[in-house]
Amino acid sequence: MHVEEIMKKEVVILKPGATIANALDLLEKHRIRHIIIVDDVNQVIGIVSDRDVRDASPSTFIKDADNSELQNEIQTIMSHPVITIHPMDFVEEIASIFYDKEIACLPVVRNNRLVGVVTEKDMLYTLIQLTGTHVQSSLIEVKVPDRPGILPEVTAIFGKRKTNIASVLVYPYKNDLDYKVLVFRIQTMNPMPIIQDLRNAGYELLWPNDGLGLT
Repeated sequence: MHVEEIMKKEVVILKPGATIANALDLLEKHRIRHIIIVDDVNQVIGIVSDRDVRDASPSTFIKDADNSELQNEIQTIMSHPVITIHPMDFVEEIASIFYDKEIACLPVVRNNRLVGVVTEKDMLYTLIQLTGTHVQSSLIEVKVPDRPGILPEVTAIFGKRKTNIASVLVYPYKNDLDYKVLVFRIQTMNPMPIIQDLRNAGYELLWPNDGLGLT
């Protein structure tokens, strides 16, 4: 899956000469947490978060607070340079950027021009889609040896039952490099026949371990 499939194309922007008050109004109006700062040719030059704006604003608890700070230019509080991504980047790869850099918003640029934005909320929803948890399904976890060809061997069992697989995840089995865990979400309300087929084929099921597993 590419970034262009999940990015928002309607992006709230400001020019560097806009005021902090302008940013505050946009954050409240659009109920967003970040504003991208661009120049006259739509190149990304900075980004501000709702926290940046709050920190630069007078306290609401102070009576007769001096609001003149709200007239300061947004470029005085924006973060720069900005980490950006490309529309054809893989979603799975940019997830590591969110984690490693501890950021919550990534502008998307093509030919050095802003074309979209991806937020941590977009990433979370995409994860829900990729794992198949947004559809009614049954979960099965199978412990398998880590060797070539094991995935088609296991999925062939599902194929014989003509069962649709909503998603497949693969992750290491604890600290044992000789094994993997295959996590299947299958679109059936009665996974018992497949569960029995897997056990008859000699596979160890981590879930369900009691013959259940409906979600």
